[in-house]
Amino acid sequence: MVRAYVLLTIEIGKVEKVIEELKKIPGVTKADAVTGPYDAIVHIEANDLGELTRKILHDIHNIDGVIDTTTAIVVEIEES
Repeated sequence: MVRAYVLLTIEIGKVEKVIEELKKIPGVTKADAVTGPYDAIVHIEANDLGELTRKILHDIHNIDGVIDTTTAIVVEIEES
């Protein structure tokens, strides 16, 4: 399982619609509008890196209003 946070830049006036569309994507566990340099943050899960990439490039990037994304893949840290 691969998990990531995707930070989105969205066109003015389209944040609410983009959030609605994001929540329809399989694997999206959370999608929130936020303040700051980004307009929304999405938590997404996928079976592997290839599936994650497809979800971002084909599903998220194709939503009307999405300008740009920055992806932070969650890394597992083993405790000693």
